[in-house]
Amino acid sequence: MPRYVAGDWGTSNLRLFLCDSQGSILESAVGPGVSSVKDPFEDVFESLLKDWETRFGALPAVLSGMIGSSIGWVQTPYVSCPAIPQNIAAGCIALRAGRVHIVPGLRCENRLHTADFMRGEETQVLGALALDPVLGLGKHLLCLPGTHTKWVVIENGVIQEFLTSVTGELFGALRDHSVLVRAEPINAQAGSGAFAEGVARCNDYPSVPILHRLFECRSRVLSGELPASHAADFLSGLLIASDIAGALNLFDPALAKRSLRLIGAPQLTKAYAAALKAKGLEAIQIDGSAAALAGLTSVHRHLSSQVRARAG
Repeated sequence: MPRYVAGDWGTSNLRLFLCDSQGSILESAVGPGVSSVKDPFEDVFESLLKDWETRFGALPAVLSGMIGSSIGWVQTPYVSCPAIPQNIAAGCIALRAGRVHIVPGLRCENRLHTADFMRGEETQVLGALALDPVLGLGKHLLCLPGTHTKWVVIENGVIQEFLTSVTGELFGALRDHSVLVRAEPINAQAGSGAFAEGVARCNDYPSVPILHRLFECRSRVLSGELPASHAADFLSGLLIASDIAGALNLFDPALAKRSLRLIGAPQLTKAYAAALKAKGLEAIQIDGSAAALAGLTSVHRHLSSQVRARAG
C-alpha cells in the first residue's frame, strides 16, 4: 500500500517515487529539473502526483535537492554543522498544507576556514547512515563525487564538517571548452589505460599543483604518446587523483585508510575507487540513488513520528 512520495528534484531532473511503508518503490515518475521549469513548481508537482492521488488519496511527500534553493519552489534555510539527522529533518519546510516537506541543505566552516554549503548531498549522507549502521559509530570519511564533489566527516552519526571540490565541473569545462581535449572522447572508463596513466602521473609528482599538469592532456597527444580520443580519460585521471591527494592532505589519511565510503553514481564511485586503490586505499561504494531514497525515507519516518507524538 502506498504511504508517501519521495522526490529528488535537482537542477536537471526530477525523479518521484511512490513508496510503501518500508521505503520500497512501487511506481516512479520523471519531470523537468529546477532550471527547466516554466510553470509554477506547485503546478508541475501536482500534475505528476495527480494520477497517484486519484488512486490512493492525498499522499505526503518529501523532496530534496535544488528544489529547496533560491531558484526552486521555496528556499529552505541551511542547517549548520555539526548536524544530527533529527535536526536536518526538523529543518524541513512544509508546503501544501503540510503534505509536502522540502529537506534543507547544510553549511559549515570547512578545513580552509571558509563557508561551505551542500544541498541534496545531505540526503545521501542520511541514507548512507541508514543503509550502513557502522557509520553511526566512530569517525568516518565520506566522499560524494559529482559536479561538486563533497568530502564529509561524520562522527557517531553526526555530520561534523565537509569540503567541496569542483572536480566534475572543472572536468566538463576543460573537456568541452578548452584546447586540452580536441577530439570526441570515447566512453570514459575508470579502468582504461589513459585514466590509470593520468592517476599515476599525478601520483608521481604529488607536490606539483594540478595547473602544472593539465597541459599534458594536449602535449601527450601532440607527441603521439596518447590517442586524441583518450585525452578525456587522461584528464579525468589527473583531476580525480588531484582531488583525492588534496583531500588526504587536509583530512586525516589514517581515517581514510580506516573507514572511507564513496557515495554516488556507480560510474563515478568506480573511478574514485580505482584512483584510491592506486594510493593503496580501499573504499566501500554505496549507490547514490539508493542512498538518496533511504535518506528521504529516513526524513519521512522522522516527520511521521513527530506527527504521531503530537497527536498522542
